[in-house]
Amino acid sequence: MLAGILLDLDGTLANTDPLHFKIWQNMLREYDLEIDSVFYKKNISGRQNQEIIKDILPQLSVEAGREFALEKERRFRELASSQLQRLAGLDKLLNWIDVSELKKAVVTNAPRENAEFMLTALALKEVFPIVILGDDLPAGKPDPMPYDRAIALLDLTPDTVVAFEDSPSGIRAAVAAGIYTIGVATTHDRQFLQALGASLVVNDFTEASLWELLDSRL
Repeated sequence: MLAGILLDLDGTLANTDPLHFKIWQNMLREYDLEIDSVFYKKNISGRQNQEIIKDILPQLSVEAGREFALEKERRFRELASSQLQRLAGLDKLLNWIDVSELKKAVVTNAPRENAEFMLTALALKEVFPIVILGDDLPAGKPDPMPYDRAIALLDLTPDTVVAFEDSPSGIRAAVAAGIYTIGVATTHDRQFLQALGASLVVNDFTEASLWELLDSRL
């Protein structure tokens, strides 16, 4: 029986990847690197900054990489401050979670400052008392550790929760944790997310197939 819902943040609660892509594209151009959406989806989307920078800009020192990441996220918050919107159907989902008396948490690889900014901007900070940050753990997504921690804090088991994820790293993490995972196709296409292990893929939280599935698991 369903007892909890776990949600990623970037690309799931809000479609933020177009903003992240634009900023990564502009900043990497300063290093004479031109990236397209295919490169972004394969090498950047859903991953932690330190791993991205280590792979793409190996010439940077640890300190320079840290400064790059801080500047990237500062530009994101500046750009997103006037553009963040809840993904379609999220209000309905949150109301259904409350009416169904389910537990809930956010599980994200976003840096703390970004996560707090986005939850505040989306008026969701009070809605999610439990937010699991990959940066606070020995390993972030695609390691299952963030989902393992969320399940433990909610005092649930993997078979009693459903996770929503939009990125390859997030889907791999949730599936590895033994959780029924629903892909959100804001960044990647449906077939790709299904191939990664998503049991169901939706464009947003309004799709009839999603509500049939959720109601059937209560």
